[in-house]
Amino acid sequence: MKLVPVAALLVLPVVAHLASGKKFRWCTLSHLEQKKCSELSKALLSVSPPGSSGAFTRVSCIRAHNTYECINKIRENKADAVSLDAGDVYSAIKLYGLTVVAKEIYLEGSCVFAVAVAKRGTLDLQRLKGARSCHNGAWWTSGWNIPMGFLLARKDLVWDSGQPLGHAISGYFNASCIPGIGVSYPKLCALCQGQKSYIREKDHFCESSNSEPFFGSEGAFRCLRLGLADVAFLDHLAVMNATELEREEHELLCPDGSTAPLAAYSACHLGHGPGRAVVTRRNFQKITKKFLMIIQRLFGNSGKEKARFELFASASFSGKDLLFHDAAQHLQLLGEETEISQVLGLDYVALLQGLGHEGRSLSSSVVRWCCISDMELHKCEEWALSVRSDPLVCVQADSMINCIELIKKNEADAVTLDATHVYFAETCALAPVAAECYGEECALRREEPERSTHAGGLPPLYVVALVRKTGQHVNRYSLRGKRSCHSHVYSPGGWLLLSQHTVGSLEEGGSLCNLTSAYQYFFWKGCMPGAGGDLCKVCIGQEEGGKGSSRCAANHHERYYGNLGALRCLLGDPTGRSFGDVAFLEHHNLLQNIEYLNSSGWAAGYTPGDFELVCPDGSRAAIAAWRACNLGHVPPSVVVTRPVTVTKVSDFLAKSQESSKNSRFQLFQSLKYGESDLLFKDATRRLVFTGQLDFKLMLGQPFFQLAQSVFSCTPAAILDFCNQDTCTSSTQP
Repeated sequence: MKLVPVAALLVLPVVAHLASGKKFRWCTLSHLEQKKCSELSKALLSVSPPGSSGAFTRVSCIRAHNTYECINKIRENKADAVSLDAGDVYSAIKLYGLTVVAKEIYLEGSCVFAVAVAKRGTLDLQRLKGARSCHNGAWWTSGWNIPMGFLLARKDLVWDSGQPLGHAISGYFNASCIPGIGVSYPKLCALCQGQKSYIREKDHFCESSNSEPFFGSEGAFRCLRLGLADVAFLDHLAVMNATELEREEHELLCPDGSTAPLAAYSACHLGHGPGRAVVTRRNFQKITKKFLMIIQRLFGNSGKEKARFELFASASFSGKDLLFHDAAQHLQLLGEETEISQVLGLDYVALLQGLGHEGRSLSSSVVRWCCISDMELHKCEEWALSVRSDPLVCVQADSMINCIELIKKNEADAVTLDATHVYFAETCALAPVAAECYGEECALRREEPERSTHAGGLPPLYVVALVRKTGQHVNRYSLRGKRSCHSHVYSPGGWLLLSQHTVGSLEEGGSLCNLTSAYQYFFWKGCMPGAGGDLCKVCIGQEEGGKGSSRCAANHHERYYGNLGALRCLLGDPTGRSFGDVAFLEHHNLLQNIEYLNSSGWAAGYTPGDFELVCPDGSRAAIAAWRACNLGHVPPSVVVTRPVTVTKVSDFLAKSQESSKNSRFQLFQSLKYGESDLLFKDATRRLVFTGQLDFKLMLGQPFFQLAQSVFSCTPAAILDFCNQDTCTSSTQP
């Protein structure tokens, strides 16, 4: 995103801008805003050069009934600009064709924390259903979008996507005031106190206007203070400057069920999202930015004429947050053609789409599953045909990392990831849906995961180093310089955990740095799909394409990809060439995969007795001894999605898992498609839905800390992609 420093735009003196002869029309939402706008106009006129006829010598204040009338007036060229909550900014751009030119910057950046506030000792987030609620505005960041997304992700709020979200909220809260929600949901306006009238211009009841006493974050807080509501959903800026009495009488409700003082909003909140921004017509961007530049230069917090008028203060007009948020430190102007996702953030845009901000569509009801190869796509298409009542769309990507990107961009909904990629998903603010469960105990046990020594209470996957029995020169201490076979780059066992037995054990103090580079020097050559350099030299790509673009790809188009692929790599291609000395893979389905390669003609004549495991103590063992001879264990794979679609995806998977029991299509079988572990691991006995478990609990502390340590200095482009922060800004006016 190209962010343009306001100061850098001041190429010409301000007085030159003031002499170019234009009038600027600002849209206002109450008589108090009209009053402040009028004073801005007078202040601007007073600093204009004597006799100037021109541009921005005064501001014309255009009164609107509510925020959406403001948007319409701007679209119809009856007004020029207005500052809106990010939820309304999104609607103004996507539904009304306006554009965003600047965003407000606060002390902690351009974003706000969404907080839930209650009277001290009266409520917690586990007991919200049936409460009375006040919200700063319908479709607003902190009063609607983030809280509703939070409740949906936790399955506290049940929403049938065929119905408007307002219908579900009406059934959840006992009574509410959600300004701007409209007449369709009288229960959601029941607590509002705006003036009622049959004359539209005088009817301010439940409107998104300062004429509704409970509009905005200050209004929602006022509603709570008056005792009309049990909980208020608002942004942290409204509680940041609470009085001592307000701090004594109120508290924040935290996601874990605890409470915290009002000042602890950075640790106790429902999420954070973009703050307010200024919108205008597309053909009016340059003029609007010039206007904002001038009034900020003159009347902003560091303005030359601040004594005459304060742009970010409303107290002298007996109000709060008039025209702009009082907490705004400055406005940050945006470059031309800045994408909405760059202004509001990918997560927030995906959240709004998931909550129906663009209306309901086919994509609202279907589940879009991400596939990383033609083989997965084939299996996914058969899956789609087997679940006729629940639409499934198969989306193709080229790697698990690409799937994470597509889900974050709302171009796919779900994918199954191994534990390292689950760590990436956690960084990307995705959410867990279900974990794979392996082994006999999973076939028998029906309850949710219990606390145990393993992450999430589920059986783990053991990582083994497999060699051919004839390769007697390979043991734990002679791995350096060998030809290695790995399921793929970043694999939990063959990349991350393996480091503790190879490159990590050689570092002083056991510290790891740039693991990908370390492997390039440790092994002579190998096949680690998705890596590069010498770790691609043993790879063979697709059968038809030879060593073309599929060679060393991080998907099944590379025939040495995955656990079955690593076994192929150890044996070499059917001609006996391109083989490795050791394969690092997971123990599951090892016997089945050996049998499959034998029967399919890839490795005719091989039996389990032709292989051995390399043990950490330097010895070797039969492959049946994997419980005693292994490199450690890693967490199971997990299905992930965006937080707001957890319920949709989990409901779909539950139905699919049940129907798969009596169907020709088997969710956890892949060899008929020519590969193993397509979409799910073939060793999966069932999916265990995660409930309230988060990624850290599912991965377990040892694995999570290992990943943190490795990626503190091992570059991964997906982490850079996920860590793009639209909430911080160092740009000053």
